[in-house]
Amino acid sequence: MPTDCISYQNSGYFSTLIQDYLGQKTELQSLYNHFPTLENFEKQISEKQANFDHANRVPLVETLKKQYQNIEISNSTKENIELLALPNTFTITTGHQLNLFSGPLYFLYKIISTINLTTELKSKYPTHNFVPVYWMATEDHDFEEINYFNFKGKKFRWNKESTGPVGRLSTEGLNDFLEIYSKELGSSTNAGFLKKLFEEAYLKHENLADATRFLANRLFDAYGLVILDADAADLKRAFIPYIKEELEQQKSFKAVQETIAKLNNYSIQVNPREINLFYIEDKLRERIILEKDRYFVNHTKISFSKEEILKLLESNPEKFSPNVIMRPLYQEIILPNLCYIGGGGEIAYWLELKSFFDAVNITFPMLLVRNSVLLSTEKQAKKADQLGLQWKDLFTKPADLVNAVTHKLSAFPIDLTPQKETLVKQFEYLYELAQQTDKSFSGAVKAQEVKQKKGLDNLEKRLLKAQKRKLDSKIQRVVDLQCELFPNQSLQERQTNFSEFYLEKGDQLIPLLVQNLKPLETNFNIITI
Repeated sequence: MPTDCISYQNSGYFSTLIQDYLGQKTELQSLYNHFPTLENFEKQISEKQANFDHANRVPLVETLKKQYQNIEISNSTKENIELLALPNTFTITTGHQLNLFSGPLYFLYKIISTINLTTELKSKYPTHNFVPVYWMATEDHDFEEINYFNFKGKKFRWNKESTGPVGRLSTEGLNDFLEIYSKELGSSTNAGFLKKLFEEAYLKHENLADATRFLANRLFDAYGLVILDADAADLKRAFIPYIKEELEQQKSFKAVQETIAKLNNYSIQVNPREINLFYIEDKLRERIILEKDRYFVNHTKISFSKEEILKLLESNPEKFSPNVIMRPLYQEIILPNLCYIGGGGEIAYWLELKSFFDAVNITFPMLLVRNSVLLSTEKQAKKADQLGLQWKDLFTKPADLVNAVTHKLSAFPIDLTPQKETLVKQFEYLYELAQQTDKSFSGAVKAQEVKQKKGLDNLEKRLLKAQKRKLDSKIQRVVDLQCELFPNQSLQERQTNFSEFYLEKGDQLIPLLVQNLKPLETNFNIITI
């Protein structure tokens, strides 16, 4: 079973909302700007070029240069940073939390989708430049979501007290963590690279933002990836008018609530608050709440009058942090961005936001579901072949897979449908008789029919169960293979860290993924390594 793919819609791992978005259902078309096709980017480029404040390119480039000043970068990344100053340069952006050692595999897939799309766009629109951007979620404060990763079925957790934005969190104390992780890696050449990468990223950088930048740069700088930490005063200065509007008018709450009403047939990803901003300083990041004409910082004694908070905004915009509703707008204000690439959950909450963007007259980006991948070893692919399995079989729910395999392996049909059809015909005759006699006989016929149908159903279930026991050893091989490929009955890309596969594939891993992932094709890729 070589490199293969299965459509997102047939994978069983995408929500109804995302399936309908990918199917471009009519009722969703008002919730996005242009659907992501290569041809539609021409319209998006024109709209963004006309609507974007190109003066914001200057602080963007200056901030990036400052953030990269203590890190060795490739010529392609250096060139991409310089290109951002030009009016014909646009970005393709993905965002991700600062997960320890990159977290789950889809960190790689997000960034590679972004890199590969810029390559496709440059080929299609050669007079423009396209820069892949990784937006680090440095202002998030949920440390419990990012302080671990899984390696070979074990969870490696960084136990540390944390408050405030995670990007500012000190990396002090990770020596012991690395020592434990190193023992699991072994002593191969690839293991040596991973140990050194972890050490250089986390033991030689003071905070999580710098460590993550170093890590992502080391993995992707050959492809010109630009990594941005938007927790910067010079960048937030451009966002002041929108923060002020949020504080005074709460436009986002009103607009997003209207959109949520249109999504009443779907699960809602995020709900807006009346003010979708945090107050941020040092180790503090707490919601701003408006009560009786006064602004309070949640869980603190800090409060402001309207005049005080607007004065603070003008002098210290870095003290204001957007939440999940406002962050996308902040991104589109400071970046000449055409498209956001994210997982299903991210695209779901972006679909709540277009009316808000319209209300503040900012071009809404195209939304692209990132590539998804299942990595299989040659041994696993061979085993699937031997068991007569197709990839789509392995994507089914475990109980359904076991039933299907039992039916397939059984020497005789585990299906009493012919007997059930015969039974129906027999009772048709009895019902004809019943019409010619007392009504009480009809009731007796109906009761007997229900009883015998139920009896055949039970026999069919017992027959299936008996065959499962008889074929147990073969079925168990199928179950074991699915558990290897879908750990914890979940997607591999959401469970496993890249280091597990880097041990086997080394520096060929990322080029192999870059070669195989096609961002504009809505397929779940199965890649044999």
